[in-house]
Amino acid sequence: MTVTNNVAEAIETPSGREYLHAPGSFDLDHFEVPKGMEEAWRFTPIKRLKGLHDGSFAADGKIVATVDADPRVTFQAVGRDDARLGSVYTPTDRVSAQAWHSFGKATIIDIPANAEIAEPINLTLRGEGIDGTSFGHIFIEIGQFAKATIILDHVGSAVVAANVEVKVNDGANLTLVSIQDWDDDAVHVAHHHGNVGRDATYKHVAVSLGGNLVRLNCSVDFAGPGGQAEMLGVYFADAGQHIEHRLFVDHNAPKTKSKVEYKGALQGKGAHAVWVGDVLIRKEAEGIDTFESNDNLVLTDGCRADSIPNLEIETGEIQGAGHSSTTGRFDDEHLFYLQSRGITEAEARNLVVHGFFNAIIRRIGVDQIEARLMSAVEGELAKNAGSIA
Repeated sequence: MTVTNNVAEAIETPSGREYLHAPGSFDLDHFEVPKGMEEAWRFTPIKRLKGLHDGSFAADGKIVATVDADPRVTFQAVGRDDARLGSVYTPTDRVSAQAWHSFGKATIIDIPANAEIAEPINLTLRGEGIDGTSFGHIFIEIGQFAKATIILDHVGSAVVAANVEVKVNDGANLTLVSIQDWDDDAVHVAHHHGNVGRDATYKHVAVSLGGNLVRLNCSVDFAGPGGQAEMLGVYFADAGQHIEHRLFVDHNAPKTKSKVEYKGALQGKGAHAVWVGDVLIRKEAEGIDTFESNDNLVLTDGCRADSIPNLEIETGEIQGAGHSSTTGRFDDEHLFYLQSRGITEAEARNLVVHGFFNAIIRRIGVDQIEARLMSAVEGELAKNAGSIA
């Protein structure tokens, strides 16, 4: 295994302190058009963004939304003048700001206080082609002491940029699963930001399987002490596919906890996976506990995995903080052990991959997603069964 621990370029804020993340703004002109040399964009193939970064995108894309939810959950289409929009998240890059300025109607998903929604709330977003570009905005709010699971299922073909704001009120428990299972030509750039209340629990799960280019930024901060955030991710990059995840946890309140864990596999020429994690522990965040990790399994030649964990610590009065990153091929000892017990080499490799992913898939906590993911892993492995190294 190869351990990667790179340090990204710091950004100076108006306060004079340097952070690795950019300050936010609703002003599109606040963000320069990225050229691909900037720290935040150096891994992203800019030419494949279909103009999302510089305004040259084609208009009038179409995404069809389908809802399957408990009747206690309300869905509302609102204009940008709704006071809730922008109250949780401020854009932190050019594409996110473009999405803020370009969406037509936003979708508000509201889960009432004290409600316990047993079945997942499903919102399927189906793209109808890449001839036009779509922009979206979703605002999710779960009331105090409520519990629910929301699944955002992205399928079809599209060029789309979107922002998702998530407000988890005090004592609430929300699991948000975002599945990127696009067709091979799709381009998807999005930012998901969660604000976690006092003693609330927020689990964000990113599953990226399809698409030509998927770049997903996921961030979280806290509205009071005692909040917990768990950010899990599973991805599988095929030949020519670019999958990028960027994580940011802002520990801005004391006695909060976070855990970030992403696992990905790569196969096929030109498959590229990027993971950048950043945890900021502010001076006022005493007593926090955090850990972030990313593991990549390279299955064939011609793949590239970039993995960069970061920690920014302003106080030593914490319970714990750490990070890890690994990228490597199959463990020969594991394969030898399995083959010595009569298992064929192909079966042994499949078992190793299943075990690699299963450790995180079983923690998602949504049966239908776990079964779908294991089936997807089987399908991905079957694509290059004869070329796995």
